[in-house]
Amino acid sequence: MNSIPAHIQETLQRFSQVHVLQFWPTLPDTKRQLLLAQLNTIDFAQLHAIWLKARAESVGTESAADRIVKAAAPKAVVRQPQSAEDSAIWKSAAERGVAELKAGRVAVITVAGGQGTRLGFNHPKGMFPIGPVSDRPLFQIFAEQIGARRRRHDAAIPWFIMTSDATHAETVAFFQAKDYFGLPQDSVAFFQQGSLPAIDAATGRILLSGQAELAISPDGHGGLIMALQNAGLLKQMEREGIEHVFYHQVDNPTAIIADPAFIGFHHQHRSLMTTNVVCKSSPTERMGVLVDVDGHTEIIEYSELTPEQAASCDEDGQWIFWAGNTAIHVFDRNFLQRLTEDGRGLPLHVARKNVAYVDDKGQLVQPADPAHPNAFKFERFIFDALPMAERTLIVEGNREREFNPVKNASGADSAATSRAALNRIAREWLTSAGCTFNNDQPVEISPLQALDAEELRTGLASGSIRVEDLQAR
Repeated sequence: MNSIPAHIQETLQRFSQVHVLQFWPTLPDTKRQLLLAQLNTIDFAQLHAIWLKARAESVGTESAADRIVKAAAPKAVVRQPQSAEDSAIWKSAAERGVAELKAGRVAVITVAGGQGTRLGFNHPKGMFPIGPVSDRPLFQIFAEQIGARRRRHDAAIPWFIMTSDATHAETVAFFQAKDYFGLPQDSVAFFQQGSLPAIDAATGRILLSGQAELAISPDGHGGLIMALQNAGLLKQMEREGIEHVFYHQVDNPTAIIADPAFIGFHHQHRSLMTTNVVCKSSPTERMGVLVDVDGHTEIIEYSELTPEQAASCDEDGQWIFWAGNTAIHVFDRNFLQRLTEDGRGLPLHVARKNVAYVDDKGQLVQPADPAHPNAFKFERFIFDALPMAERTLIVEGNREREFNPVKNASGADSAATSRAALNRIAREWLTSAGCTFNNDQPVEISPLQALDAEELRTGLASGSIRVEDLQAR
């Protein structure tokens, strides 16, 4: 063990984790270096502290119950326009957002660390084909939105894509093969989210997935903040004058990327974190909901609510848990920077899971008791930033237009429903422009052709867009 750095040996001994080096003498140098690289990324003190906490209590149950009792429907909400006056307010916000885009103060972050396994697609989910006519992948739809907005507003709009160990190399290769979908290569940056080891629930020992490899998993979408910091991208944004960071996840092709109205409301209200919500379709829909708890905006997960709680109303008969989280946010860049100052970012959450591991004899063990999982896994949630922000805002989106995610292989929120939404939106735009078309064929509008119904109407009138080019061939 002479080649093991002294600080690693000391740390492992202090936190009773020396067992991770039990196979060291037989490992080749390349494997030793990979193991040391993993060990150097771990905050052992934090890991030990959260294990002690997880053992000492039923994780989160009492806290969740208390929050639900105190929860109220959120007050700081901009609802969808219902009147001419509302429409004027939204128009003003959009104009403000356009000004911020033109000034180069907006960046986009796409969270793309997941694979399409649940869709039967063994590649990064962003590569999944979703265009109803063209089979455009999710990444291409977002790239074309950014390209069209850059052109419309003469704006830089840097694009930062968060990958994971599982998706990074293939994602980068995909963008290279597609020539970055026409975007300047230097305007697109890839960065990897962090990983955290799983630990044995009974002993707190870090589990090994191999003789030279820790059992690690991505640290959740909340790992974004420290990943940006570690990649130097927060400093880059500061140098480039970025003030507003538009955040979305890769599975929603109808998200309006860098939506000017959303950005404008964020800027007008001096919000540090602004969240897009939609009205849940039913009390039991599997969406986290935004609520006010003790004067702070928070998210309560659907799994924390009983059906009766989910359907509860306030004294005015208004549904309390209506504001479904779409995972679309705008962050103040300075706020993100402040969240990194203690070096740890957002808090860790604990989940009890069955995790395969290598035992002291080097044999792989596959725990399979669902009633007594063997390990704790940890992750961070981006919405934990909400109660840390002094000023937050909620903006209600148009659900049919903006929230049609691809999460399931079939049924609700599937590829079929998402493609149908893209087709429906295109048809609505064409109908509003006075067009007729074949109702039996799918229709698709590339963001490079039109970002909205008004731009489509203009293109059709000028002849730069033809209806037949938007239909299946």
